[in-house]
Amino acid sequence: MKYNQAYERVQQLKKFYKNLLWFGIVAAIIAIRNYYRTGDFERSVFSGSVILTIWGIILTVRAVKLFVLNDEWENRIYEDELKKTKKPINF
Repeated sequence: MKYNQAYERVQQLKKFYKNLLWFGIVAAIIAIRNYYRTGDFERSVFSGSVILTIWGIILTVRAVKLFVLNDEWENRIYEDELKKTKKPINF
Protein backbone atom coordinates (compact mmCIF):
# COMPACT_ATOMS: atom_id res chain seq x y z
CA MET A 1 0.00 0.00 0.00
CA LYS A 2 1.39 3.35 -0.97
CA TYR A 3 1.77 6.21 1.49
CA ASN A 4 -1.05 8.29 -0.02
CA GLN A 5 -3.45 5.34 0.05
CA ALA A 6 -2.49 4.56 3.65
CA TYR A 7 -2.96 8.19 4.65
CA GLU A 8 -6.38 8.32 2.98
CA ARG A 9 -7.44 5.08 4.69
CA VAL A 10 -6.38 6.39 8.10
CA GLN A 11 -8.38 9.58 7.46
CA GLN A 12 -11.45 7.54 6.49
CA LEU A 13 -11.10 5.36 9.60
CA LYS A 14 -10.72 8.45 11.77
CA LYS A 15 -13.89 9.99 10.33
CA PHE A 16 -15.79 6.71 10.74
CA TYR A 17 -14.81 6.24 14.40
CA LYS A 18 -15.58 9.89 15.16
CA ASN A 19 -18.99 9.51 13.53
CA LEU A 20 -19.59 6.28 15.46
CA LEU A 21 -18.72 8.03 18.74
CA TRP A 22 -21.15 10.87 17.99
CA PHE A 23 -23.83 8.32 17.10
CA GLY A 24 -23.39 6.67 20.50
CA ILE A 25 -23.55 9.99 22.33
CA VAL A 26 -26.68 11.14 20.50
CA ALA A 27 -28.35 7.73 20.95
CA ALA A 28 -27.64 7.85 24.69
CA ILE A 29 -29.04 11.37 24.98
CA ILE A 30 -32.20 10.40 23.09
CA ALA A 31 -32.62 7.23 25.19
CA ILE A 32 -32.19 9.15 28.46
CA ARG A 33 -34.61 11.85 27.34
CA ASN A 34 -37.20 9.25 26.34
CA TYR A 35 -36.69 7.45 29.66
CA TYR A 36 -37.47 10.60 31.61
CA ARG A 37 -40.57 11.20 29.48
CA THR A 38 -41.98 7.66 29.63
CA GLY A 39 -40.41 6.21 32.76
CA ASP A 40 -39.97 2.86 30.99
CA PHE A 41 -36.43 1.87 30.05
CA GLU A 42 -37.32 -0.73 27.38
CA ARG A 43 -39.74 1.62 25.72
CA SER A 44 -37.25 4.50 25.77
CA VAL A 45 -34.44 2.48 24.16
CA PHE A 46 -36.49 0.54 21.61
CA SER A 47 -39.01 3.24 20.70
CA GLY A 48 -37.07 4.05 17.54
CA SER A 49 -35.92 7.34 16.20
CA VAL A 50 -35.97 8.20 12.52
CA ILE A 51 -32.74 10.15 12.84
CA LEU A 52 -30.93 7.29 14.57
CA THR A 53 -32.30 4.76 12.08
CA ILE A 54 -31.07 6.72 9.06
CA TRP A 55 -27.76 7.49 10.75
CA GLY A 56 -27.34 3.81 11.66
CA ILE A 57 -27.98 2.74 8.06
CA ILE A 58 -25.41 5.25 6.81
CA LEU A 59 -22.87 4.03 9.38
CA THR A 60 -23.50 0.42 8.38
CA VAL A 61 -22.93 1.20 4.70
CA ARG A 62 -19.75 3.09 5.51
CA ALA A 63 -18.50 0.24 7.71
CA VAL A 64 -19.08 -2.30 4.94
CA LYS A 65 -17.31 -0.06 2.45
CA LEU A 66 -14.42 0.57 4.83
CA PHE A 67 -13.85 -2.92 6.24
CA VAL A 68 -15.28 -5.39 3.73
CA LEU A 69 -14.96 -3.74 0.33
CA ASN A 70 -11.58 -2.12 0.88
CA ASP A 71 -8.64 -1.64 -1.53
CA GLU A 72 -7.25 -5.10 -0.88
CA TRP A 73 -10.53 -6.68 -1.90
CA GLU A 74 -10.64 -4.54 -5.05
CA ASN A 75 -7.08 -5.43 -6.01
CA ARG A 76 -7.77 -9.13 -5.45
CA ILE A 77 -10.81 -8.95 -7.76
CA TYR A 78 -8.73 -7.15 -10.43
CA GLU A 79 -6.07 -9.84 -10.27
CA ASP A 80 -8.64 -12.62 -10.53
CA GLU A 81 -10.21 -11.01 -13.58
CA LEU A 82 -6.83 -10.50 -15.21
CA LYS A 83 -5.99 -14.17 -14.67
CA LYS A 84 -9.25 -15.17 -16.34
CA THR A 85 -8.67 -13.05 -19.43
CA LYS A 86 -4.95 -13.70 -19.75
CA LYS A 87 -4.32 -16.00 -22.69
CA PRO A 88 -1.16 -18.08 -22.95
CA ILE A 89 1.29 -17.16 -25.67
CA ASN A 90 2.01 -19.98 -28.09
CA PHE A 91 5.35 -19.75 -29.90
